[in-house]
Parts: sequence; C-alpha cells; structure tokens
Amino acid sequence: MPHDPRYLATAIDIVLRAGEIQLAHFGRGVRIDMKGAIDLVTEADLQAERMCRDVLGARFPAHAILAEELDSPADRVAGASHCWVFDPIDGTTNYAHGLPIFCAALGLEIEGRVEIAAIYDPTRRELFTAERGGGAWLNGAPLRVSQASHLLEAVLVTGFPYDIHERADDMLGLFGEFVRRARAVRRLGSAALDMAYVAAGRLDGFWEDGLKPWDVAAASLLVEEAGGLLSGTDGTPFRVRGGHVLATTPALQPPMLEVIRAFRSRRARNRTD
Repeated sequence: MPHDPRYLATAIDIVLRAGEIQLAHFGRGVRIDMKGAIDLVTEADLQAERMCRDVLGARFPAHAILAEELDSPADRVAGASHCWVFDPIDGTTNYAHGLPIFCAALGLEIEGRVEIAAIYDPTRRELFTAERGGGAWLNGAPLRVSQASHLLEAVLVTGFPYDIHERADDMLGLFGEFVRRARAVRRLGSAALDMAYVAAGRLDGFWEDGLKPWDVAAASLLVEEAGGLLSGTDGTPFRVRGGHVLATTPALQPPMLEVIRAFRSRRARNRTD
C-alpha cells in the first residue's frame, strides 16, 4: 500500500533545508561544544534540528520525533505509530574540522519499521531517497549494491564509536582483520554516508558498533531497497536501536560475519587465558 506522498516530500524538504544550514556555517568558524571527550555538537547541528522539529510539529503533530541533539517530552507522543528519526549532521567531527564528508539523514518509522528515508550530502549535492517497496534512488537514478562476492575484491568501510579510547584494541584489531582480507578498508566518518555508498555500489560492505538510531535509520532502508543485506555485527537480525550493523552485498555477508565471529572468539579466549 503506497504511503502518504507527503512523507517522502517532507523528508526531502527537511534534509535539503538542513543542507543549506550546514553550508551556511561550514568553514566559517562555527561554534563547537563538547558532549563528551571527543563527541562534538555545533551551532549548525542545533539549528538544523530545531528546523526539523518545527516542520514536523506543524505538518504531523501526532507523530513522534527522535533526534540526536535536543529532547523534549512533547516529541514522545504517547502511542504514536509514526516516529521520525533525524540526524542533523552525521559526520559532525568532519564538519567541525572543515572536512566535506557529512550529511543530514531522516527516516520515518511506521509501526516500528523504517518506511521512508532521505539523506542529503550538500557538498556533493547528492540526495539519496528510499521508500519501502519503491526502491532506492540517488538524484532520481536507481541504486543497486555492487556485485562484489569475495572479500579480496571488496572495498569495505567502518567507523569507530566515541568510546574508542576504551575499546581501541577490539576496534583496531577487527579493522586489521579486514585489512588483511579485503582489497581496501576506509574510515570516512559518517555512518549514514557509509551505508548510502554501500547502497550505491561505491563500497561493498560496512560494519560498525556503538551506533545510535539516527545514524542508521534512513541509511538502512537505502541498503535494503538497493538489494543489500543487513544484520547486527553478531549475525542477529538488524534493529535500528540495536547499536550495531553489518550492511553488505548479499554474497559478502557470510564471509564478513565469519571474520567478525572468529576475531571475537579469539579475543574472548585470550581474555580468559
């Protein structure tokens, strides 16, 4: 059953507006605050999120909102079947340092499943969109994951959580395992774009732990609608709120899961020896 066309139109409208806000501040000495030891928030994050909340509150007052920077009891609508999940800037560290690898990402969950997605990279003017059952698109052109079937021919991508300093051995150890097996491994700094690039066939597989719902909600639908597979990094079914994801071509999911399982098994044995 087709969705209300206002949903995708609104998602697109919001991420495009967020992109304008991002570019208005980018490279101009934007104010930066600290949420944690290495976790940043900028003036542009806050402005874009307020815009999103204003638009959604006006158009869909019965819908819930889950977003990264601001939280209000008014956003948690009791019994809401629709929940918008928004990241005003995915790649804030890149953004704050003047690196043009960031985006705005917005997904709409209906009864707990992502049905609508929009991701916008304003520096490349690339708009990724998806609607469940309607495919994934980049600036109006259809997306498909790559045909990569072996790790040796795959270009993989990952990210590190904000508590990397406490888990460096685990994170870097697994990174090294994939470096030994893949054609190349990248670390770009934006989970939403990493997954969008898997959907577009630019990258072949993505894994990351320590993720938040706004990092993956929109991007997960892109991957699915482009023919990719999703799971947790432990092989469990993917959940937006699960905190970890493996997004791959169909052929690469089994070998990537095997690398992760073997590495974690060795780490667990080493801890008990």
